[in-house]
Amino acid sequence: MILGTLLFLSPVYAQRATDIENSKDYPLLSRFEGSVIEFYKETKWGAYRLPVSDKGTIDWDGPMSLEGKVIRTQYTVSPDNNSEFVLHNYKAAFKKAGFEVLIAIANDQLGVSDRPHTWNDKYYEAGGYFNGLNNGKFGMGLYFPTWNNNHCFIAARGRDSGKDIYAAIYAIVDENYTLITQDIIEVEAVETGLVSATTISEDISETGHIAIYDIRFSADKADILPESAEALTIVADFLKANADQQFIVVGHAAGVGDFDSGMELSRERAKAVMDELVSKYGVAGNQLEAYGVGALCPVASNNTEEGAAKNRRVEIVER
Repeated sequence: MILGTLLFLSPVYAQRATDIENSKDYPLLSRFEGSVIEFYKETKWGAYRLPVSDKGTIDWDGPMSLEGKVIRTQYTVSPDNNSEFVLHNYKAAFKKAGFEVLIAIANDQLGVSDRPHTWNDKYYEAGGYFNGLNNGKFGMGLYFPTWNNNHCFIAARGRDSGKDIYAAIYAIVDENYTLITQDIIEVEAVETGLVSATTISEDISETGHIAIYDIRFSADKADILPESAEALTIVADFLKANADQQFIVVGHAAGVGDFDSGMELSRERAKAVMDELVSKYGVAGNQLEAYGVGALCPVASNNTEEGAAKNRRVEIVER
């Protein structure tokens, strides 16, 4: 049966008595009381698009681009748990876990045009009329009752063990159950292990450049995140120890999306790193230059999420 037909059916469904095998709750978030796990899937590495703006509003045209491990869990609970009650409980759970709530909206606040059938097309589908975000690629167990307007969406951000943790929950009430789809995105650099002054010196001596994956930016922006401080300190220490040499800070982008936008963002990020090293870490301004080369110098195939993440980097190049 084709997907489009499934989405318009209202299935006769009884909630499971127990969780499906090999499933588990995410350790940082408490389970919605009375719910059971109907679907569970972990994706080791993926690109997840979260349609939330800096102002805490839905933004389909400029979603955050998150990369890392994605864990999708679908719960069902009795339908007397309406969307606003689900929203209230998740807000409390996020507060308890120390998460920052980015957006929390229900029912009419989601917009007249964003009823469940269009929400499904925009958020989970790829291409089509709405040019959807394709978050359905992380797997779906139960599809949504698409015409019931009793639904809610909440997204939050936290941090644990050196990772940025994003959570996105979409819940919808049907006649037979309330379906809660919970996505956890553990964002971290594709390369593990912090650079050291020794590795910088060795790589530059051998190859003339080194990729720094521990300098992190806000999604699709040149804003350097606070967790980059340790890597920037190490880079600055190396530069100041080699003050008689000149270097270039080079921004690289993955070959995903618009080429010109990637080129411009890579330039902005390289300049942001150079400015940060000079203004906050005491590196001499005449020791550095900044350039962006976009997607022109890949180190891996962009056909995989992991490869694209390796291509999205900042390098220090000996001049």
